Amino acid sequence: MQLASLIRNETGLDNAPTVVLLHGVFGRARNLGILQRALSPYFNTVAFDLRCHGESDHAPISYPEMAKDVLESMDALGIEKAHLVGHSMGGKTAMATTLTAPERIEKLLIADIAPDTMIHGQHDLAQQLYHTPLPALSSHAEIRKFLHDLTDDPSVGELIAQHITPGDPAQWNIGVTDIVASFPVIQEWPVEAFSGKTWDGPALFIRGGDSPYIKPHHHAVIQDYFPKAEVKTIPNTGHWLHVEDAPSFNAMMLDFFRG
Repeated sequence: MQLASLIRNETGLDNAPTVVLLHGVFGRARNLGILQRALSPYFNTVAFDLRCHGESDHAPISYPEMAKDVLESMDALGIEKAHLVGHSMGGKTAMATTLTAPERIEKLLIADIAPDTMIHGQHDLAQQLYHTPLPALSSHAEIRKFLHDLTDDPSVGELIAQHITPGDPAQWNIGVTDIVASFPVIQEWPVEAFSGKTWDGPALFIRGGDSPYIKPHHHAVIQDYFPKAEVKTIPNTGHWLHVEDAPSFNAMMLDFFRG
């Protein structure tokens, strides 16, 4: 599947090295604009809408299939090799892409996720959203109010609000059915698909100091797949570390890719 993309390049060079960015569940390419702005003076940047999100087509979700989507989309844009950045579900997709086609990846940066089953996701919220019919919502303010009544986390509400189009009734513009059906897959890591596969290129895993997603025992799991991986922590941040402390995250990211 060829994915929709947002491209940003302020280098003035047609042959600048490329960084591909992959968002998390309920996200979309434009949510990674803060990273693209930091990277684009030095790199050609491409943020993809993963399947079921943004402007990309809807289909059942699995990490091997999403890795194929990324590679097919790189081919369509003429990108032979790239650095990869992925957050959460996008991080697992980035890892799957790297293990599927290691020769296509220069460096790998993962934001707050490990190659393991994660049970701290938004499964219950996804079920609630799926089983709650959308009422008439005439404005984005009404959409945000509707979502506020479903979740106490304003950041999650803002994230999901972008996927509802006002109307009577309002309409989802995201593949809610496929996302909800695939949530067990999203939370897991396909061990069998990548058993015995490793990638010994440069890898950096950045975790939020207050996040439960990368724990000490995950360091060994990460290095089973990525032997040269380094794990760094941004203190006083949670799962949305690249937004909560953008200066620290961007500094680590630029140092890693430009070093």
